[in-house]
Amino acid sequence: MKKFILDPKTIELFPEIQINVMTLHGIDNHVNEKDDPYFQKLLDEGTAAAEQFITVEPFRDNPVVAEWREAFRKFKTKKGARSTIEALLKRVSHGKIFSPIAPLVDIYNSQSLKYGVSVGGENVDAIVGDMHLGEAKGGESFLPYGETEDMPALPGEICYMDDEGAVCRCFNWRENQRTELTEDTTNPIIDIESITKEQAERAEIAIREIQRLCKDYFGVEGELQTLTADHPEIVIAK
Repeated sequence: MKKFILDPKTIELFPEIQINVMTLHGIDNHVNEKDDPYFQKLLDEGTAAAEQFITVEPFRDNPVVAEWREAFRKFKTKKGARSTIEALLKRVSHGKIFSPIAPLVDIYNSQSLKYGVSVGGENVDAIVGDMHLGEAKGGESFLPYGETEDMPALPGEICYMDDEGAVCRCFNWRENQRTELTEDTTNPIIDIESITKEQAERAEIAIREIQRLCKDYFGVEGELQTLTADHPEIVIAK
């Protein structure tokens, strides 16, 4: 049995925190290029909808961006670390087009854009022991995508962690190669991070849209669960 646990320090820093979680079992996440038009349409629709979240100049003053920047100031971060939704919205603000990557990533990126929420995903089978969202002691092993040298977590950094080290640093800023989603992932976990009530309301809609899209494409019904200060622990694998 594997659990996903919100640690006390995270709740202390973010008392309104909510993590909407979906687990899937037995999907086929391999890329089939014939489906690219479908995923391109999803991403284009998400990009168009994302414009509603970037109506203010300068970019950093848009509420979604500002909320997460303020959150990142509450704990130790690597210089330049930004929330996943800020990174996506920044690309939209620069007129960038999102291209299909892999089915599950395309689905959750499209809804992240559409609803202005921070979404991440991991391979449950690669998680060692329980997964925590908590305060790093410092030195937790972390090898991000595209790198060849360890970039360990900083003391006081809010990270997803398991028994082997950091899974994602600075909430969902960057993920470890060890647990990242790939075409061979069959049992993923998707999480949407909220730190305000307004974000949580959008996340509730987004996770159900992701669930629906996954059922339509993969033929698998995702299991939905929610982590909060009052309910800080769930089972993600039996």
